[in-house]
Amino acid sequence: MGVITALIFAFVFALLIILQLGYIIVQYCIAWMVSGKKPVQAIKNMLPAYFTALGTQSSAATIAVTLDCARKNKVSDDIVDFVIPLGATIHLAGDTITLVLASMGVMLLFGQTPTLAMMAPFIFMLGITMVAAPGIPGGGVMAALGLMSSMLGFAQPQLDLMIALHFAQDSFGTATNVTGDGAIAIIIDSLFKKKYQKESKSKQQKAA
Repeated sequence: MGVITALIFAFVFALLIILQLGYIIVQYCIAWMVSGKKPVQAIKNMLPAYFTALGTQSSAATIAVTLDCARKNKVSDDIVDFVIPLGATIHLAGDTITLVLASMGVMLLFGQTPTLAMMAPFIFMLGITMVAAPGIPGGGVMAALGLMSSMLGFAQPQLDLMIALHFAQDSFGTATNVTGDGAIAIIIDSLFKKKYQKESKSKQQKAA
């Protein structure tokens, strides 16, 4: 039983890291389509924030580094100063990926079968809950314990296991969060610049 448990959690942990890295790549590909900024260079500029988050396990504690990295991607200061601190509070995608997959792993371990009808409402509510979760180590799982108990029927041993699983990978989830904030900043900055250029062009045409 112990070996099977270890194998399940090793598989879940590996899958978590793969999905989190994939999520970052998808975000920067979207940013590239919107802004034209190459994903490889943009992600490279965000690496200091990624590795800082690995050490701090806190989006809030990494804000200063994330701000500097976002500016290296030539994002406007006003956008950076607004998006990065806000994202550190409400953009916890890494935690969400972890909580969904880990909860499914725990359910399988305890003989439960996760179904779409069960997980879809949980994922929806989790997305809302993560907005209110603090950007500190373990903030995401602590905010989600009530949902796991009420919606998935988790007992205390399952909740304790979820806390342990979350803390085991929390540094990678936090790194996913702050790196994704950089992509969001690029997208928003590009959209605002296009809007400003369109408005300026419209004013010039009216003046002519």
